[in-house]
Parts: sequence; structure tokens; C-alpha cells
Amino acid sequence: MNKPGFQLVASLIAMVMIANLQYAWTLFVGPIRGATGWQQSEVQSAFALFILLQTFVQPLDGWLMDRLGPRILISVAGILCGLGWSGMGFASSLTQLHVYYALAGVGAAFVYSGCIGSALKWYPHRRGFASGLIAAGFGSGSALFNLLIERWLIPSYGYRGAFLWSGLVQGVIITLVAQFLRHPDASFAPPKTAAAGGGGKSRRNPETFNTREMLGRPQFYILYAMFVTVATGGLYLTANQKDIAKAWGFSAVVSAIVVAGPLANGASRIFWGWVSDRTGRENTMVIAFLLQAACLVSVATLGRSSGTLFTIALVLTFFTWGEVYALFPSTLGDYFGGKYATSNYAFLYTAKGVAAYLGAYLGTRLVERTGSWESVFFASAVLALLGGLTALVLRSRSLPKKLATETATQ
Repeated sequence: MNKPGFQLVASLIAMVMIANLQYAWTLFVGPIRGATGWQQSEVQSAFALFILLQTFVQPLDGWLMDRLGPRILISVAGILCGLGWSGMGFASSLTQLHVYYALAGVGAAFVYSGCIGSALKWYPHRRGFASGLIAAGFGSGSALFNLLIERWLIPSYGYRGAFLWSGLVQGVIITLVAQFLRHPDASFAPPKTAAAGGGGKSRRNPETFNTREMLGRPQFYILYAMFVTVATGGLYLTANQKDIAKAWGFSAVVSAIVVAGPLANGASRIFWGWVSDRTGRENTMVIAFLLQAACLVSVATLGRSSGTLFTIALVLTFFTWGEVYALFPSTLGDYFGGKYATSNYAFLYTAKGVAAYLGAYLGTRLVERTGSWESVFFASAVLALLGGLTALVLRSRSLPKKLATETATQ
């Protein structure tokens, strides 16, 4: 069990099991609204709350994970994910829907921070690839499940039964996998071949910063702002892709996009993480984020022409968006070291909660006021463009430096 490859696979399985909590949500929005009469923004506020808790719980969760290890906390996560997702099938009020989704969000936070932190710890010389692969489990793990939910579970058992059965399966598997998860102990030494092959052009800080020290550095806040700008558009599309397709008259492509989108999302994390190991994190960010801006515009323009072009534009958007979940943890690990990687990234990951509020909730409110899905795509493209330009600034800044007082207390 104390092998990097084994831990990577175990973490990947756990991440696949929480993928539906975010990426299958779009399949349930329509059935929930049809059964309850709730507004789009009211239902999507539950999604925004899920993301907020999945992210803002992580600072405490990451601190505990670095000190207690992943087994106990991810075991608890399995229970919370199963209970929360299954419970939404029994929600008869908006309050109940929010509470159950909130429980799932807390569970997802434990799994996400534990598994990403594990990748950064077990693969210090290949952080882009390792974090990209783990994040890909979250991004693409729902591809097969989405098809089963859309084509079989919801038609056969209704959305309530689909929540129940998929939640129970995912919760049990997460709890079982948790029993095998470990962080490397003091005797762990990374393979020498990894160091030889993974250096690339990424800048790696030889100094290690704890969370308090990291929060005192401007590089953290630049990364935080970038995370918000480039995550907003993808979260808006994640929450609303099925409804957008139906509103634009492309209901026939729903099955295709709920499979192809997650696959592109997952492939993005592996591909761009691998590229960043070789060309540098900041260089990769500039290219990927500028492409993301262009792809968001393409959904709102070319994507209106036909179901085929909509599907292509959506897939390209996810392929140029998913990399944020590989590039930011690996960059943070390079800048501030791997010892406190779980708790450090937990603070940065809260930026996803801010982005979800902007994209999934405020974006949907804007659609209700204007009647236009396109306006949010254009606004999100501007944010992604700002993120890419900011990466140019980040590339020109030096890596964080330790103060003499901080070095003395290590």
C-alpha cells in the first residue's frame, strides 16, 4: 500500500466516485423544477452552496488531513456523500435540498483535498501530471455515470430514485477505498528517475512554507484571483449545459454532451498538467486561459448555429477549462513546497466557491433577468482573458522567499 502507484490509483477511484456530485447535477435540474415548480436560480442556488462548502470547508479539512492522514476523514466523507446525494431524492422543500447537497459538499471536500494532497506528496517531481491525473478522475469520472443516469436511472426510477441509488453506490465505494489511503511517511524517498524526467521548465522553490507563511505572500493572492477568473465560465456551463442545449433547440445532443464534456474535462487536466511539467506552469497558463476565453465566445456564437457546432464548442471549452484543477495545485506546490501541500491548496481552492457563486448563481440570475444565456459566456470570456494576462505578470515575478525569522522557526 505504501507505493506511489497504488496510492495514485486508490485516490483516483475515490475522485471518480464524487464526480457525479458536481457533473451529473445538470441532469437533475429539469426534473426537479418539473416536479416542484421552483425557479432555475432557486434550484441552482443549491449547486452554488454545494461548491461553496466543497471549497470553504477545505482549509480546516486540509489542516486536519496533513496531520491525521486521509483514511479517517475520507471514511467520514463516504458517509456524508452517500447520505447527502441520496437524501436529495427525498427533499420536499428548497431548505431540505440545500441541506442534503451541503452534506455532500462537505464530503466531497474531504475526498478532493485528501486525494489532491496525496498526489502532490507522493509525486513531488511530477506534480503537474499527478495532480492532473487525480483531478481528471473528478472531471471525467461522471462520463459513464451521466449516461446511465440520463438514459436508465431517471427514466426507470425517476430523479428521486436516481439520487438514491447512485448516492448509495458512491458512498460505499468511497468508504471502502479510504481504508487503503496513506500519506508518505518520513522514510519515503521519490524515485530518482522521476527527478531526472520531471524537471522541465517549471520553477520549483527549495523552501517550504506553511499556510500562515503562504498567506503573507502576494503570489498566493495573484493565484487566487486567477483561479476565480478562469473557473467562473466552466462552472456556469457545468451547472446549465443541459438547459442551455434545450433552450437553443439542441435536445438531441444532450446525451452526447453529458459524456463528451466530462471526458474532455478530464483529458484537459492530464494533458495540460503534463505540458506544464515540461514548458513551465505560467507559460501553460497563458496559452490555456487565452484559449478558454476564445472557446467561451465560440459557444455563444458558433454554438448557436447547430447541435454539432454546439457540442464541438462545448467540448473545446471543457478541454481548455479543466486544467485549472491541475495547474493551480501544482503551481502552488512549486511555489510553497509540498510538506503542507494539502492545507495550502485548501485555501487556494476556496476560489472555486467564489467562482461558483459568480457563474452558477449570479450567472443564472442574469439569464432570468435578460433572457439571454449568451451574456454570461461573454462576461466569463473576459474574465478568462484577464486570467491569461495575469499569468504573464506572475511569470515575471520571483518565487516567494523566506524571512530570516521564518527560517529560524522551522
